[in-house]
Amino acid sequence: MSQKKNIKLGKNSYLFLLFIFPIFLLTLSKAYPSNDLEGSHTILKVLDKISSKNEEIKLKNKDEIRFKDLSIKSMKCSNSKFDDNPEIKAYIQVKDLTNQNKDNVFVFNDWMFSSSPSIKPFDHAVYDIWLIGCI
Repeated sequence: MSQKKNIKLGKNSYLFLLFIFPIFLLTLSKAYPSNDLEGSHTILKVLDKISSKNEEIKLKNKDEIRFKDLSIKSMKCSNSKFDDNPEIKAYIQVKDLTNQNKDNVFVFNDWMFSSSPSIKPFDHAVYDIWLIGCI
């Protein structure tokens, strides 16, 4: 008899798991929505070191814009999952249009982080670029 009770318990536990597992997946997908983390626009701040003026630029991802002597393109941007310490990252490509040397096409071609711009600094004699936001 004890074996029959174990078999019934086993069948009920499988039905219980089949009912709970889809509910668990739905809850998990709502807790971490992946679509809201990626943005379609990147917001950058560009400082002209000669005139000491800065300008905020909003550019659509995969579109290239011209800012004075620079060509700036944002390939992808995303926000962090955590609200208490927000981290914004974007893949940025910057070309210096005054550079006649065709060997070094990009002045900057890498990920940029809003909280730590010194990890991958943008190094240019005239301009500085900071990542401000991703929307």
